[in-house]
Amino acid sequence: MVTTVYLIRHGQTEGSDENRYKGHIDVPLSDEGMKQVGRLSDHMSGLFNNGSGSSGLSHIYCSDLVRAVRTAEIIGKPFGLMPDIIPQLRERSFGQWEGMTFDEIRETYPGEFDAWVKNPLEFSPVGGESTLEVRGRVMPVFYELVGRHEGGSIALVAHGGINRIVLCDILGIPLLHIFRIEQAFACLNILDFYEETPVLRAMNLTF
Repeated sequence: MVTTVYLIRHGQTEGSDENRYKGHIDVPLSDEGMKQVGRLSDHMSGLFNNGSGSSGLSHIYCSDLVRAVRTAEIIGKPFGLMPDIIPQLRERSFGQWEGMTFDEIRETYPGEFDAWVKNPLEFSPVGGESTLEVRGRVMPVFYELVGRHEGGSIALVAHGGINRIVLCDILGIPLLHIFRIEQAFACLNILDFYEETPVLRAMNLTF
């Protein structure tokens, strides 16, 4: 019995070209992001129409941030699904760094920046979360959803940081290497679970 998870990153957001750490800041999809998600939705519909999703997409879950909710609404529409919102799937909080660019963080908080570079797993900016803390809130929910839908197919719409943590965990990759995994806007990852054994069938597909 195979359980399939379609793990998706939200589409491009307004102002994404500035490369700012948005974290919990609630920003909408850009026009390009809407187009990206539309293409992904068409692809998802084709997967099931072609028989690749034999059991049908039964549920779609998403972060509570608007960029993920809107992405999930678009993807779920052809299946007659409205997303179930899971706050634990929201992007990591960058605390006092939110809204800042990489260079601005390095210039404004040089000590904290150095601490983050030296220990990216455990360090978090003031008011923010470490990678380990994010894994602690995400992975229990992820595995609970996989177990709840045993033998079925579900979609999860989350964020770049969240998806990387999930992929590292199921593949046994140390979280130290989290940024070796690319997650483009509106990308699709396909995970098959054979009971307790996960198999990554596709990663970072874009359309």
